[in-house]
Amino acid sequence: MSKKIKIGILTGGGDCAGLNSAVKWVTKTALDRQSETERSFQYEVIGIKDGWKGLSFTNTKELENNTMPLTENVVRTWDRLGGTYLGTSRFNPYNNKNNTSKTTLANIKHLGLDVLVAIGGDDTLSVAAKLHNDGVPVVGIPKTIDKDLFGTDYTLGFETAVEVITDNVDKLRTTAGSHSRVFVIETMGRSAGWLALKAGESSGAYITLIPEYDFDMQRVNELILEGRKGGARYDIVIVSEGAKEKGGIIVARDKKYDAFGHETLGGIGERVAAAITEGTNIETRCVILSHIQRGGAPCAYDRRMGRYFGIAAVNLIDKKEWGQLVCYKEGKISSVPIINVLGHLSLVDVPTMYDTLRYNGSRNIL
Repeated sequence: MSKKIKIGILTGGGDCAGLNSAVKWVTKTALDRQSETERSFQYEVIGIKDGWKGLSFTNTKELENNTMPLTENVVRTWDRLGGTYLGTSRFNPYNNKNNTSKTTLANIKHLGLDVLVAIGGDDTLSVAAKLHNDGVPVVGIPKTIDKDLFGTDYTLGFETAVEVITDNVDKLRTTAGSHSRVFVIETMGRSAGWLALKAGESSGAYITLIPEYDFDMQRVNELILEGRKGGARYDIVIVSEGAKEKGGIIVARDKKYDAFGHETLGGIGERVAAAITEGTNIETRCVILSHIQRGGAPCAYDRRMGRYFGIAAVNLIDKKEWGQLVCYKEGKISSVPIINVLGHLSLVDVPTMYDTLRYNGSRNIL
């Protein structure tokens, strides 16, 4: 009997479309019968529920109940489903206020995991990097609808989220036109404007406000009034949750922080809507899309990228290239050390991608 290598896989942070596809293709690639004949060992795959929280139990019975064996038959239909079947959390085992990393390390050993595949963004991968430093073989897969992860041109969930925003803008156009209103749509994005910008370009939004460029509220109102003079019956304004007015501050929904030290942003859309009403005397409403952007079935692109990332993760495991993140760079799937990704952000390049006069996507492409 050939040696068995046990792969544990988890999803951490905010959920999004494409996660189940990645889990499916890690499983199918690892358990592929043809590939097994070419290896001197066999893989076994188990799913860990609820992200890093799933490895925090001090009771071994609870720990074992929080895992599930993954087979090709189990994951057969997963790629067409949104969210994450394994569940997720924003739990941080290296939290300074409640460090449970020793428990996590002990549980990895108890479960007999030979390698851990972590699917997530900067926070999830920061934990993976620390576990790697503590001797755990890890491989990462990039995921975040914000697309702000450094070192990769794509992160799972982004294109589906853009489609969700675009679809919602299309629906809002009908009521906006009926009432001759301005609609301000607030998207997620935190420090990066990718969601707002690309959804704005896809939906034909009149104005898009992003975190990378502080906006002038007077200029926003001027643009709205110019549009009305030009015959526009209504206007769509998309604003990223991390956008802020010149001289202003980022708006947070409350002063609570998650396990990774992040405030919950939100509310800038309502402020912009109120300022438009006051400055133009045009009725303006705000719609905060919030977690709707994370929902729904994955688009075709995210299904394919989940497949490619999942296959590449097992390729890295085959080569024992630990501490690596699967990435998509310049049209090719490759990998980069996880440690090189952390502490940086992939942001919209304002000079080439954003029109600072029109507050919209750049009109110069070539």
